[in-house]
Amino acid sequence: MRLASLNQGRDGRLVLVDAARATMVRARAATTLQAALDDWDRLAPLLGAEQALLDAGRAEGAEPFRAQDCAAPLPRAYQWADGSAYVTHVELVRRARGAEMPPSFWTDPLMYQGGSDGFLAPCADIPAGDPAWGLDFEAEVAVITGDVPLGATVAQAAAAIRLVMLVNDVSLRDLIPHELAKGFGFFQSKPASAAAPIALTPDELGPAWDGERLHGPVLSSLNGHLFGRPDAGVDMVFSFPQLIAHAARTRALCTGSIVGSGTVANRHGDPAVSGIEAGGVGSSCIAERRMLEVLAHGAPRTPFLGAGDHVRIEMLDARGRSLFGAIDQCVRASAATDTQYRVQGRTA
Repeated sequence: MRLASLNQGRDGRLVLVDAARATMVRARAATTLQAALDDWDRLAPLLGAEQALLDAGRAEGAEPFRAQDCAAPLPRAYQWADGSAYVTHVELVRRARGAEMPPSFWTDPLMYQGGSDGFLAPCADIPAGDPAWGLDFEAEVAVITGDVPLGATVAQAAAAIRLVMLVNDVSLRDLIPHELAKGFGFFQSKPASAAAPIALTPDELGPAWDGERLHGPVLSSLNGHLFGRPDAGVDMVFSFPQLIAHAARTRALCTGSIVGSGTVANRHGDPAVSGIEAGGVGSSCIAERRMLEVLAHGAPRTPFLGAGDHVRIEMLDARGRSLFGAIDQCVRASAATDTQYRVQGRTA
């Protein structure tokens, strides 16, 4: 199934989207994605039947689908736990600053708990804030889970995966070192993340989903120019089931938890030819490109995001269609006077 949430109310209005990503129908079996997840075993078959009618052109009340009308698939979630499964990305960042990487990073996943109380809509502006904060995007894959028991095995974790989606994990790079130095983790350096409009059940992905990883290039563009195209299935050291099991080691995860892959990255050879312009796969965030520039030239050359910059993140299928729809965001000069939650609620 292809599930999206219209930007109506705090939890959105659940819709199903056709294969061309051009038409939608409001779901009848559940009004919100969280409600569908809460009763998944019973409601998923009903939603699947609605999806089949839409795909056959027989759905009543079909409407045009526009990403601009969407909230994140889960506008607010019970949990957002983001891993760092592409360890080569971590290794590169540490290498650029002359730091050794602990061997345990290859066997024990890194993970932080981000803010889940409000995800930005796929076409919502990113507040610029203070330019000194170092605003960055991060193109990631994420999964939405059902209930995961305390101490879940990897097999149990795999069985709990309900949906797959794309995320822009917005980061404030120049706040991160100060927060980490306190020894208590991220908070201010991780503002609201955004999500692509459509979340897919794994069967929609065909061979691109092997039960553990999503395969295929994740495309990131900055101001209309391709910035990165690393393959999400390559160099992902920890699979999604491993990340979920790691998160559930000491706590149960409830239905509607989102677990992220971390910045999608592939191993680079010569830093001087790693960028898109030189024929490489490029990067899924500005910080990685800056680290490669430090290694190649002795200093970073690419600035972090500023007001007016435009970020686009998506993944295409074999026919060139956008699988999840695009995260398509501009950076605005100042934060809005209203909160993202009330903005979404106003359209109810």
